[in-house]
Amino acid sequence: MTENESQAIAVEIYDQTYRLRGGNREYLEQLAALVDARMRTVAAAGRTVDSLRVAVLAALNIADELVQLQERLAVLTRSGETAASLRSRTHSLTGLLDEVLGEERKAG
Repeated sequence: MTENESQAIAVEIYDQTYRLRGGNREYLEQLAALVDARMRTVAAAGRTVDSLRVAVLAALNIADELVQLQERLAVLTRSGETAASLRSRTHSLTGLLDEVLGEERKAG
């Protein structure tokens, strides 16, 4: 099997088995578990037993979460908070924290 080929794996989502192909088994299993959990949450909160309806509501729920995260990312990007600047701020704050903790240890 070459690098580009993938082996099918079986996952269970909402009591149904699906065969999926992908390069990363653990990742596919993680995705399937997320979808299964979301479908079960939607089913428990509602009165529907129709699995298609539960799947659509779960998909809408996941899509809503995705859009909210994209909006948060856009706000961070617009505010100039890049990964490099966040790393720099984190490094500075870590240094300050180390200084404060070091002074406390000396005083204690």
